[in-house]
Amino acid sequence: MSLDLSGIHHLTAVTADARGNHAFYTKTLGMRLIKRTVNQDDTSAYHLFYGDVEASPGSDITFFGWNVPRERRGTHSVVRTAFRVTGEGALLYWDRRFRELGVKAGEVVVRDGRMTLDFEDPEGQRLMLVDDGGAGDAGGTWDKSPVPSEYQIRGLGPIRLSVPQLRSTAEILTRVMNMREVREYDGVRVFEMGRGGAHAELHVAVEPKLPIAHHGAGGVHHVAFRTPDVAQYREWERQLNAMGIRNSGQVDRFYFQSLYFREPNGILFEIATDEPGFAVDEDRQTLGEKLSLPPFLESRRAEIEAELEPID
Repeated sequence: MSLDLSGIHHLTAVTADARGNHAFYTKTLGMRLIKRTVNQDDTSAYHLFYGDVEASPGSDITFFGWNVPRERRGTHSVVRTAFRVTGEGALLYWDRRFRELGVKAGEVVVRDGRMTLDFEDPEGQRLMLVDDGGAGDAGGTWDKSPVPSEYQIRGLGPIRLSVPQLRSTAEILTRVMNMREVREYDGVRVFEMGRGGAHAELHVAVEPKLPIAHHGAGGVHHVAFRTPDVAQYREWERQLNAMGIRNSGQVDRFYFQSLYFREPNGILFEIATDEPGFAVDEDRQTLGEKLSLPPFLESRRAEIEAELEPID
């Protein structure tokens, strides 16, 4: 069986302000809250998923709601998460919107041959909008978004990492994860998966002079990559084990199956299945409107709900 990751599945970051996080990603960025649940390993914390209207794999950024200090920036970490939009007009729209709403943002510039706009959320999460020309489309637009349909965020990618040295990370990406190194810009190496495109790229900056990052609010916890089904997911576990890569083993997250491991510079990777998806326990029309719990946590609903502050 040929094992090829098809792109970014999701990215999970950290917030210390779940209410403010919900307001920014739904009201400012116009994304849909597609799953309101808890961290399965720490049920006192929210796990919030924002994505497109269909909750498509590859569209969602997620947050663990932990009461922790701010991230200390540095290398050995994910340093910027990009969202894909379509066309120069979309970037100009977002440039105006960010200025009107007081969002910390840079200028629209061309980077790696694409028009981009860097910005940050209120906790300093480093983000970017990228015009990928409409490639790698996920689901449709959300009619309840405050953002006009033609300008809405369509999905994730690329994701940028910072490492102090490239060789060992590149070996994992190419030899173990079957990615291809395809180009370089401004000292950043680009690795692609599947058919390529912004939604299937990992950008690796080599920055040996930076301090080591310390994770916290405004930082990234892990990045997940897409595999289509359970059969290939199990093959990925066998491949990691055969190559001596320490990993979590199979982890059932109910909405997808997960397999975790760290690349040599300590960044946490996950391989996650596209199936069964977020509609397995909710109607697509009402995704994210109430707290969803996987079956193994349902018996503790009253206890879990009592620990969570409202975010609406």
